[in-house]
Amino acid sequence: MTQQTAMQTLISWGDQMLLKHPQNILSFGEAIDKAVELLQMEKEQIENAHIEGQRVFDKHPHTQWTNDQAEQYYNETYGK
Repeated sequence: MTQQTAMQTLISWGDQMLLKHPQNILSFGEAIDKAVELLQMEKEQIENAHIEGQRVFDKHPHTQWTNDQAEQYYNETYGK
């Protein structure tokens, strides 16, 4: 079972609102576009935090290994 980030929850809520109130599609659509952009930023921040955490405990950092592991961690925890 994956968790949802706050941004993923916001996007889901916006999608539901679009279905209920299609007359607001432009404003909701713009909000969803911005939320998707922020979700990508959030993903990068989570992955970077994971990498930095690995470097603290790893005396021999392997940059490619930690980048791959960070993305795997994000995908397993929050979904793709």
